[in-house]
Amino acid sequence: MSDQSYDAVLARGRFARLRSRATALFPTGQLRAPMALGLAAVILAVLFRYIWTSEGEIANITFTAGIVLALAALTALVSRRILFSVALTASLIALIVVAATIKRQTMNMVVHAYDLFFYFSSWSTISFLWDDHRRYLIGLAAALLAMAVGGWLIFRLDGTRVSRPLALGALLISASVGYAGAVYKGERRHMQFYFENLYISSFFASWGETAETLWNGTMLEAGPRGGPQAAFRLPADCKTTEKPPHIILIHQESIVPPGHFPTLSYDRSVDPMFRSQDGLTHKLRVETYGGASWLTEFSILAGVSTESFGGMRQFVQTFLQNKLKDTLPQSLEQCGYRNVVFYPMLKNFVSNDKFYNSVGLREIFDLKAQGAKVVNERDSFYYTNALAEMERHIAASPKPLFTYVQTMAAHWPYDVPFHPELEVAGGGPGTHPEMHEYLRRVSMVKQDYDFLIAEIKKRFKDERVLIVHYGDHQPTATRMLLGFGENTEAEDVTLGSNSPGFLTYFAVDGINYQVPRLPTYDAVDIPYLGMIIQDAAGLPLSDANKERKRLMALCQGRYNSCAKRDEILSFHRRLIDAGIIVAR
Repeated sequence: MSDQSYDAVLARGRFARLRSRATALFPTGQLRAPMALGLAAVILAVLFRYIWTSEGEIANITFTAGIVLALAALTALVSRRILFSVALTASLIALIVVAATIKRQTMNMVVHAYDLFFYFSSWSTISFLWDDHRRYLIGLAAALLAMAVGGWLIFRLDGTRVSRPLALGALLISASVGYAGAVYKGERRHMQFYFENLYISSFFASWGETAETLWNGTMLEAGPRGGPQAAFRLPADCKTTEKPPHIILIHQESIVPPGHFPTLSYDRSVDPMFRSQDGLTHKLRVETYGGASWLTEFSILAGVSTESFGGMRQFVQTFLQNKLKDTLPQSLEQCGYRNVVFYPMLKNFVSNDKFYNSVGLREIFDLKAQGAKVVNERDSFYYTNALAEMERHIAASPKPLFTYVQTMAAHWPYDVPFHPELEVAGGGPGTHPEMHEYLRRVSMVKQDYDFLIAEIKKRFKDERVLIVHYGDHQPTATRMLLGFGENTEAEDVTLGSNSPGFLTYFAVDGINYQVPRLPTYDAVDIPYLGMIIQDAAGLPLSDANKERKRLMALCQGRYNSCAKRDEILSFHRRLIDAGIIVAR
C-alpha cells in the first residue's frame, strides 16, 4: 500500500470516528435534550450569579430575576425550545449590560427603555450617534447580527421541546415573582439611573414610564390640539433702551431659610441673607426634597414644571437636549449676554454639559477648570472664581454677563463637621446634631455671601449688577421637622404638593440697580423664576414669558397645582405647537 493510500485510510477512519461522536451528540442533527438542558442550566447559573452580585438588595434581585425568567419563558412559549430561549435571553441581558456600561462612561447615566425610541426615532438623532459615537453604533449592529446568527444556529441545534401549557405556567409564575419584587422594593430611587450597577433592573423599571409616554404621544402633559389660542412666536430680537445689568444667579445647594420653621432655635443674624431688596423673604416652591437638584435647574432654565413630565421627570435634561428654545440662557444670549457657569462637579455629571450647551450655557467652569480639591468647597471659593472671570470680562467686553454659580457647602452629609476649625453659630440647646451642623453651614453661607456683595461693590463701582439666589431643595436635616424619623432616607420622605418640605426661597437684590417690584404671592412655583429674573433685569419678555407672567397672577404663584389646570395644559400645547419644546 502506498503512503498516499495509507493516509487516505487514516483520514477516513478519523472522519468516521468524528461522525460517530457527532451522531451520539446529535442523533437527529440536534443536541440531545439532557445536554441542551445542561447548557441552559449553566447559562442561567452564570446569569443569576451576575444578578445576585450586581443588582443590589434582595427585593431588586427578585424583581430582576423574575423578569429575566419571564422573558425566557415567553420565548419558550413561542419557540418551545429551552436552550434557545435561555441563550437568547442571556444575550439580550448581556447587550443591556454592555450598552449601560458604555452609556454611563460617556453620559453618567445608564440605559433607559426610552433610549430605543429617542435615539432611533429620527434621522437627526441617528446622525448624532453616527457622528459622535460611530464605533458604538457599529458595535451594536455587529452584536445584533451575531445574536441573530447565533440564535438561528442554537435554534437548529436545540433538541429540547417544552409544551406550551408548561411554558405558559412558567411565564405566569415568573411574572408574579417579578411583580412581587417590584412591590416589595417600592418606587425607583431618583438616582438609580446614575448607579454603576443595577443596569438590568433600571432598564426593566423604565418600561412603564416609556409605555406611558408613547401612549400619550408626548413627554410633556398638554392640552388637546387645535385650541383657540395661536402658537407662540419666538422673538426675532431683543431691544433695550440701555445696557442691561450683569446678572449673577446663585444656586444655593440644600438651603432653606431657618425661619420657615418657627420652633427652630438658630442665630437670627443669618435672616437678612434671605431677604430681597424689598425687605421681604420670598418663598419658592420646588419639586424635589433632599436631592435631585437637576429638577430645580431644569424648571428655572426651561420654564416648565418637571412634574408635568410624569414618570419621565428624572430624565428631562437628557431627553430634551437640543429640544428646547426660548430658555432663560437663550433669551439672555439674544439680549447680548455672555453666559458662563461655575459648576462644582465634573461637567459631565448626569450629562449636564450637553444639556447646558443645548440651552445656551456654552462656557462651563467645572470642578477641574476651577482647580477645586473637593466637590464641596466653601461658597467663597466659587465666588472668588466668578469674580475673577467678571473682572476679565468687564475689562475686555462691553457685553452684559450672565454668571450662573452653583454652590455645595450646605450639601449633606450632616454627621461630618464642615470646616470644623471654624467657630460659627449653629443651633440652640437641644437642636438635633444634624440640624446643628446644617445651621453651622448656613452661617458660613451667610459669611461668604456677604463677602461676595462686598467684593462686587469694591471691584465694580460703576457696573449695575442684579443678584438672584435661591434654594434648590431642602436639606435632609429638616426631615425630623416634617414628621419623619432620623433614620428615614431622603428618597423615603413622601410629601404632598402643599407640604412645607417643598418650600425654600428666592431673593433678588441689586447693586447700583433698583429691582422692580417682585411678586408677593404666598409662594412662587419654581417654573416662574426664570421669567421673574428677566423681568427683574428690565428685559423684554417673549410671548411665552408674557403668558407665564399672566399664569403666575391667575394661579396666585402656583403652576403644576394651579386651580385652573386647563390653562397650564393649554400653555404647554402652545409651547409644543411653537416648537419651543419638542417633547417626544
